[in-house]
Amino acid sequence: MTRPSPTRYRTLNWHAYNAALRERGSLTLWFDPEMTWEAAPTGRRGGQQAYSDEAIQACLTIKVLFGLPLRQTAGFVASLLRLAGLDWTVPDYSTLCRRQRTLAVRLPYRGSKGPLHLLVDSTGIKVRGEGEWHARKHGGARRRVWRKVHLGIDEATMEVRAVEITGSHVGDAPVLPDLIGQIPADEQIGSVTADGAYDTRRCHDAIADRGAHAVIPPRRNARPWKPDTAGAMARNEAVRASKYLGRSLWRRLTGYHRRSRVETKMHCMKLLGQRLMARDFERQVAELQVRIAVLNRYTALGIPVTKPVG
Repeated sequence: MTRPSPTRYRTLNWHAYNAALRERGSLTLWFDPEMTWEAAPTGRRGGQQAYSDEAIQACLTIKVLFGLPLRQTAGFVASLLRLAGLDWTVPDYSTLCRRQRTLAVRLPYRGSKGPLHLLVDSTGIKVRGEGEWHARKHGGARRRVWRKVHLGIDEATMEVRAVEITGSHVGDAPVLPDLIGQIPADEQIGSVTADGAYDTRRCHDAIADRGAHAVIPPRRNARPWKPDTAGAMARNEAVRASKYLGRSLWRRLTGYHRRSRVETKMHCMKLLGQRLMARDFERQVAELQVRIAVLNRYTALGIPVTKPVG
């Protein structure tokens, strides 16, 4: 029996996508002369911050993009500002290190024209430990430490709308309500698509409370729940439909396979680095959030539009 040939795709907007790829390499993308570089006075007694959160995030963005230590980041940003003709002062490495711990990273996004269709999944990223070749050859050591990144992306724009960072001991399902809570209350959520790890009462109830439709495959040995909540009743309908139609047909009819797009986004995040440079948890959270902000900015410039051709 011959193996079926893989589907080939054709890019429909290659000219625009090619221009977007070139624009991603522009350093002026991260420095806007209209941005607020100096921090506004707080009106309180004591020392005042010299740099705004926007300035710190811009410096940390350069650090993430080029994988630079903090000292080299300060020198690199100073040279960029001189080339751009801006007379701004540059925060030193100690300021960047201190502010990274409490930085509220702003995630840019465009938003959907209609209801938001959220795709949710999680992945792990290494903090410290031996490389993959060493672990495969000699076995992993106990000091290998990972962080878990939980993402929720907009299906229409492919931009990350919600992100949570936890330790590797935290499961997927307990974080879903927090991801949904990051979506503004006045924004309509059409559906939430996730894998079978999110098939819990708390997840279904959190989705139903926002008036959304859950696209979560029930477990193979799933039994109906007591229909005491809207989430439980919706899940029971999914159990009956998957048993009647079969799991494969149910996934095709519900569009479950579009969840693979969030896995593509996680791969893009890891292209910015297979491990984290920060040492403590708070700075690691900021580093990962800066990566997500970079990805959203790249996505806003343009993504390929493809169609299968055979």
